[in-house]
Amino acid sequence: MILEVKNVSCGYGTRAVISDLSLTVRCGESLCILGPNGIGKTTLFKAMLGFIKLQSGQILLDEEDISRCERRNLARKVGYVPQAHNPPFPFKVIEVVTMGRTAHLSFFSSPTRQDREIAEEALQTLGIAQLKDRIYTQISGGERQLVLIARALAQQPAFLIMDEPTANLDFGNQIKVLNQIKKLVRNENLGVIMTTHFPNDAFYCASKVAVIERGNAFRIGTAEEVITEDYLKTVYGVDVQIISIGENHDGRRVCIPVAADCG
Repeated sequence: MILEVKNVSCGYGTRAVISDLSLTVRCGESLCILGPNGIGKTTLFKAMLGFIKLQSGQILLDEEDISRCERRNLARKVGYVPQAHNPPFPFKVIEVVTMGRTAHLSFFSSPTRQDREIAEEALQTLGIAQLKDRIYTQISGGERQLVLIARALAQQPAFLIMDEPTANLDFGNQIKVLNQIKKLVRNENLGVIMTTHFPNDAFYCASKVAVIERGNAFRIGTAEEVITEDYLKTVYGVDVQIISIGENHDGRRVCIPVAADCG
């Protein structure tokens, strides 16, 4: 399955936040979108999820315009993982994950045994089955993020849209979430589109990267092609060095800050 964003402009009222943007993501690929605050990443996601109307262009799923899809049908193909979720009631983890089956239920029906089995399978896939009877609001931030991914997986979508999935997590939980994203792309053949503020996340788990700059400048390519020291200096106003790591500098890259001259 292919998700295509074709010459899309979107925003609020007559004001365009994103202008003439095009990209393509296939199942089995991960696209990381990088850019400063206020550049329009969340607005783009709202358009891709059908929450706001496009000002121009098209968003296609296997050549079908999503604007013509029923919301329930779109939810069966595209899952969404927000940054955070605080339910008003103390649901158990399994109940939160089973909510992902809503798109597959008829109106006024309750989840079936099969729906619960699919939810439990999603927890197993992410390695957190031991949490199923815990209260969602009483588990750690990293565990909650994995539960939200499990909820999206329970939809059985072809694509996951993830809004800064490592935001507000400690280092260990960041790595756990990124590792699970890599596994889902490789083992489950999901297409993943995620935003991040951390270039190292993109180097670690993205098949390709889109960078959005002020003034709607837009580039897409491999992380090595588009995440450069000049780009990071221009967009974030900081000096960094990009280095290769691993045995024989095997191509894995990380960004490190350049020490400021305090003299």
